[in-house]
Amino acid sequence: MKNRPDLRDHGPALRRLDRRMLLRGGLSVGSLTMLTGCNLQDGDVVDKVLWAMSRWNDKVQAALFNPHRLAPEYTESDITNPFPFNAFYPLDDAPEVDAGDYALEVSGLVQDRSPWPLARLRALPQVSQITRHICIEGWSAIGQWGGVPFRHFLERIGADTRARYVGFKCADRYTSSLDMATALHPQTILALDFAGSPLPVANGFPLKLRVPTKLGFKNPKHIAAITVTNDNPGGYWEDQGYNWFSGS
Repeated sequence: MKNRPDLRDHGPALRRLDRRMLLRGGLSVGSLTMLTGCNLQDGDVVDKVLWAMSRWNDKVQAALFNPHRLAPEYTESDITNPFPFNAFYPLDDAPEVDAGDYALEVSGLVQDRSPWPLARLRALPQVSQITRHICIEGWSAIGQWGGVPFRHFLERIGADTRARYVGFKCADRYTSSLDMATALHPQTILALDFAGSPLPVANGFPLKLRVPTKLGFKNPKHIAAITVTNDNPGGYWEDQGYNWFSGS
């Protein structure tokens, strides 16, 4: 008969797990805002458990995602002014991108890998939305974004929409990625405008992904390159332990 483990030997680890689970609301499916940036990759056994639970939550959230369900939209009177700046650096360090030299790079499982200058992007069909940005830090704000439906862009470049992921690299060294179902969602757009004017630097000039069905950190700014792939590209915060799916 095998010896049964004595849980008393694991008391300190279990107490740490209990504290972290309390702080993170149990990492339940609906607790998307509880992952606060703690590093889940430090080799600690408790962190490994939390990392596995986070990845399990991603799978459940993806299974529950409804590609036809729309996020709420608002009126101009609801817009938050001023709209908060948010990044992993101060505003003075935001990248200054030359509009004349800018060209969006496209790679991966696509038929057309030619670059996209701003004029070419603006020649595509444009839509506008007033939606709420929800930050994992606990605040939210309503803004107006305009740009190209991402589904239309993916179709235009001949993207393989059976692929699993779309990855983003940005001029500020930020990275992120989306599941394909969210990329094709009707409210997911490549935003070129904010509040009826070209994106200011604070809001992601020259190009921002606007995904109202995701938490704010899944809305990269200053996008420089897009890739379509079956390999999860991860992301700046995702690789530090934030729930990868982080949406509804």
